[in-house]
Amino acid sequence: MDEIRVAVPAQRAGDGGVDGAVPAGGRIPVVPGFARRWAGAYAEGGSDGPKARGKALRERVPRASHDALVTAAGRPDAVRAVEESSRGRVPELAPIRVGRMAATPFSFLRGAAALMGHDLAVTPVTGVGTQICGDAHAANFGLYGDQRGRLVIDLNDFDETVVGPWEWDVKRLAASLVLAGRETGASEDVCRAAAYDAVGAYRRTMRLLARMPVLDAWNAIADEELVSHTDARDLLGTLERVSEKARRNTSARFAAKSTEACDDHVRRFVDAPPVLRRVPDGEAAAVAASLGPYLETLPPDRRPLLARYAIHDVAFRVVGTGSVGTRSYVVLLLDHRGEPLVLQVKEARPSALLPYLPAAGFAGHHLAGDGTSDAGASGAGHEGRRVVLGQKRMQIVSDSLLGWTSMDGRDYQVRQFRNRKGSVDPAALSADQMDDYGRMTGALLARAHAHSADPRLIAAYCGKNDELDAAVARFAVAYADRTEADHADLAAAVRSGRVAAETGV
Repeated sequence: MDEIRVAVPAQRAGDGGVDGAVPAGGRIPVVPGFARRWAGAYAEGGSDGPKARGKALRERVPRASHDALVTAAGRPDAVRAVEESSRGRVPELAPIRVGRMAATPFSFLRGAAALMGHDLAVTPVTGVGTQICGDAHAANFGLYGDQRGRLVIDLNDFDETVVGPWEWDVKRLAASLVLAGRETGASEDVCRAAAYDAVGAYRRTMRLLARMPVLDAWNAIADEELVSHTDARDLLGTLERVSEKARRNTSARFAAKSTEACDDHVRRFVDAPPVLRRVPDGEAAAVAASLGPYLETLPPDRRPLLARYAIHDVAFRVVGTGSVGTRSYVVLLLDHRGEPLVLQVKEARPSALLPYLPAAGFAGHHLAGDGTSDAGASGAGHEGRRVVLGQKRMQIVSDSLLGWTSMDGRDYQVRQFRNRKGSVDPAALSADQMDDYGRMTGALLARAHAHSADPRLIAAYCGKNDELDAAVARFAVAYADRTEADHADLAAAVRSGRVAAETGV
């Protein structure tokens, strides 16, 4: 995906007619990429300000309309949806993917981003675009380490990231919370409240960010403030346990369990089928060679760091539910002391949402500086680059070794593996924790969206009352019902032998 372009508002009479021209009565030129000094698209007040434009959107797209859920023509059934999304993946891994999706309705949703994209394409959208996760379900938030090893919490999966409607992420999160709550055995009132509270936290956080100085808003909601900001105190014990586990989830720990020493002073991976297997020499050489071009995608100050590591071995490793079947490798690096660093080289396929963006008015769009949709050149390009840039736009801090490469005609993203990652399992939370988790994830999603869309515009649309919260909560319950029906169809197909499934992997 190309860099998000900042569209400077059109010149007014007397402003100076070309970029760099000095406006009448002033000495500072108009500089593309920066806001204008006068009232207009970036002003708080006036008919052209973001607050007025956000409120005006309510007339065209009433907030109550976001409860709409209709079945679009040509909607595939569950089995066909899984089969279509498996095209181009490693065929022998398809039964593992089916087995994971067939486990529970929540698991089905996690692997069905494309099917939900099909359904969301005919729902109301405001036309306000942002960098969206594309797969913002409740299990795609978690802890990871920053450059100094401190833990942060944020969105942590960006395979489907695109420029698109902010509403899609909000609705996927809300629906996933209902399904996760049902899996825990929570009542329908609790499940609906979790979705309602997630949207409410999103709305309130966006309003908070809209009122703050830009730089403060950009770095807002530090981790120590997140629990109190979202009133998520019931989660404290769970977060502490996840944090302790995350601190131990390192390359060194993974290497200690998954590699062995050899006589030639190198280490190599140990087969642990079907999840981990060493690859043939030719395949290992291709993966290792692909790290050369990857280095060129890193900031120059990162390259001397990796120059102090030697590449020792490569293995294929099966990844999470939505990504099962994509090509994913782990690469073992060792420094002069034998301390490991493991990189993941993971295939990056086109976003599952790509076919459904045109119906929502986002075909090949970038973002204007105010977050509105701005038609531009196609976002087609290197899929690994799309994932990495999308991740950096949304996270408050990202892996310092994020990059991309290509191999055998396929695109890949490269990142640290086991970078002190930890996650809350939303399907294992108690009933009194579900609404806390909903509020926390809703706030994190708002912060992520506000990095590429003007929070004043979205906040003005969302408003002060709970009209949007209630509408999306109704949608979430209805979509959870639909997902349960889809899951039942897939489970029946597995039982009948129509599709092969391998469970417990």
